Amino acid sequence: MRTRFMTMTMAALLLLSASFACAAGTIKIGGLFSVTGPPAFLGEPERNTAKMVVDQINKAGGIKGQKLELIVYDTAGDATKAVQMATKLIRDDKVVAIIGPSTTGETMAVIQIAERERVPLISCAAGSRITDPVKRYVFKTAQNDGLAVSKIYEHLQQQKINRVAILTVSDGFGSSGREQLKLLAAKYGIQLLVDDTYGPKDTDMTAQLTKIRGSQAQALIVWGTNPGPAVIARNAKQLGLKLPLYMSHGVSSKKFIALAGDTAEGVKLPSGKVIVADALPKKDPQKVALLSFVKDYQNHYRQEGDHFGGHAWDAVMLLKGAIERGATTAEAIRSGLETTRSFHGIGGTFTYSSRDHAGLTKDAFVMVEIRNADWILAK
Repeated sequence: MRTRFMTMTMAALLLLSASFACAAGTIKIGGLFSVTGPPAFLGEPERNTAKMVVDQINKAGGIKGQKLELIVYDTAGDATKAVQMATKLIRDDKVVAIIGPSTTGETMAVIQIAERERVPLISCAAGSRITDPVKRYVFKTAQNDGLAVSKIYEHLQQQKINRVAILTVSDGFGSSGREQLKLLAAKYGIQLLVDDTYGPKDTDMTAQLTKIRGSQAQALIVWGTNPGPAVIARNAKQLGLKLPLYMSHGVSSKKFIALAGDTAEGVKLPSGKVIVADALPKKDPQKVALLSFVKDYQNHYRQEGDHFGGHAWDAVMLLKGAIERGATTAEAIRSGLETTRSFHGIGGTFTYSSRDHAGLTKDAFVMVEIRNADWILAK
């Protein structure tokens, strides 16, 4: 009888020990960010933010007693490297979810890995094609290109402008933006008088701008990420081009202002609210999270938190929400993400569903204008 009691006691202790070990374990998540290379202005703040938020979560006790372990690889903006690193994260590091990559081109390349291996991917890139059509394991936090286009076109309508030239970069982000600019033009009564492109490594766009100057366009929309848009702003001033200049959300950071210098003055673009958080009304549901993020990033890295770092903040917090609701495996996290409702993040208020893995509306954007090397809400 005594032996049986001791056996039962030992079994109970072993179960209790296993329970504590599970509670005290770690949940591995991966990060694919362009920390170096041309898209470093995207990937560096994303990497920094992801590390900052994971550290904050762990210092607060983790999630239901479990710590997060973040494993980050630098893709340098290279799609082939992104595929290799995604495979390593899943097969060698055994992560249950991946945040990133930073760019649309890299994300499109990695999608097949996430889908095949059944591991949720939360992209930080903007291309609408990432989640349209919906892929079972692929989500995103960056606002869709189509939402940004709608915001610009609405502003043009308010300004009584309907004849427009577009100049888009010939990469994944630019191609997606160009597609949406053309697709939505008729809906907003916009005529695209000039539709031209430039290469990601081009250093002079005078030829394209000369063509635009000779058209009847009333405004120019540039779609790309740094440094190309800054080159275009400088070239436009050199040519004496007087058209209102609109940019995409791909330059929604102080890096663009630094690159463009005084030629950035007056440029307008759709952006997440974080860069004008102080100017938002108190009732804005995102304001508390935005101000907290900006303050935390400033304290950690001695610079302003931006639109791009916000994509990673949202991704980590969306994963945290799914795990808090009981998800610890890749499949459960996927399901948990899909049930996210009204999460007030940095990029907007997210509501995912089985038919929507982007989760945002055009209200995630505000139109901003550059004045005196800073951002203000555009009128």
